[in-house]
Amino acid sequence: MTRLDTARDILATLIAFPTVSSDSNLDMIHWMADYLERHFARVEVLTNADGTKANLFATIGPEGDGGIVLSGHSDVVPVAEQDWSSDPFEMREADGLLFGRGTCDMKGFIACALAMAPYYAARDLDRPIHFAFTHDEEVGCLGAADLIAALEARGVKPAMAIIGEPTEMRIIEGHKGCCEYTTRFTGLEGHGSDPDQGVNAAEYAVRYVSRLLEIREELKTRAPEGSAFEPPWTTLNIGGVHGGVAHNVIVGKAEVEWEFRPVVNEDMDFVKSEIEAYARDVLLPAMQKVEPRARIQTEVIGEVAGFEPMERNAARDLVMKLTGANTAGLVPFATEAGLFQSLGCDVVVCGPGSIAQAHKPNEFVALDQLTACLDLLDRLI
Repeated sequence: MTRLDTARDILATLIAFPTVSSDSNLDMIHWMADYLERHFARVEVLTNADGTKANLFATIGPEGDGGIVLSGHSDVVPVAEQDWSSDPFEMREADGLLFGRGTCDMKGFIACALAMAPYYAARDLDRPIHFAFTHDEEVGCLGAADLIAALEARGVKPAMAIIGEPTEMRIIEGHKGCCEYTTRFTGLEGHGSDPDQGVNAAEYAVRYVSRLLEIREELKTRAPEGSAFEPPWTTLNIGGVHGGVAHNVIVGKAEVEWEFRPVVNEDMDFVKSEIEAYARDVLLPAMQKVEPRARIQTEVIGEVAGFEPMERNAARDLVMKLTGANTAGLVPFATEAGLFQSLGCDVVVCGPGSIAQAHKPNEFVALDQLTACLDLLDRLI
């Protein structure tokens, strides 16, 4: 059986685990843990707080610092209300393409990494190869954040990481972060004929949005010199403003959905501190002057650290050498790369399949993309 045959069989098994982010990934994690243990990996399964999900971290090769991490997320996006031509959780092959939810995003890379495990185990490696498979990437990189904290606590210090998101095997050295929030305003309802007797949550939501838009303009002046991103500054978007029940009722509850995409991590701190100070020092005192129980509460939907391009990046340089590529680029979508970068790793994003197929019905990965990925992972030896 060839490496490609092995990867294809493993991928079919992984696709059959319906690991939508809202559901548990434990069955898939335990299957992978058993597989890696059979190939002489040292495996640790790290469950989340409520025990419904887990990360997997495994190592083949010597103990100690250094080595390279092969990283992928186990969760997939929902298939509900999508028009699939076949069962999304039963892999189908046609014309050199493998169809199924997660084939490119990103169980294809995980399957390739697992297929290489026997080859790594058979060699006398002088540096470790780590496998890091996480939960809840699609809803804010929650699993990776927990995993990075666990590795820091254990003093585990890999030198490099390959994040196998679908890039068509192009080498990616950076992307913006992605921070999403819902801010809820609780005021005091009343009759619209006497607005001063209530606290109109919608009006304070509008003032909050106005301050966010001012911050958006300020961000344009903070673009790093020589930024390769387009646009070169941190962007901020208002995704929705909701509130009110009738024309003549003072709005008691309202909410604002918003997000921003930091170019550098300093902008994450800037945006959060500016809007939090405005809500705390300006809006909330005015609301509570009329209604002491008035509240402004912000829910973090997801905070994904950006992946900053670095002049010196051993992971990028290594993958360029192994693939023969002479350029590296940026992507608009977020990954777990920034979290591994925060651990002190040199990081590159490179994996099989196209992001254009991700999250869509009839998602697929091409067999030649899996072959290219296997060739890269083989050359790591």
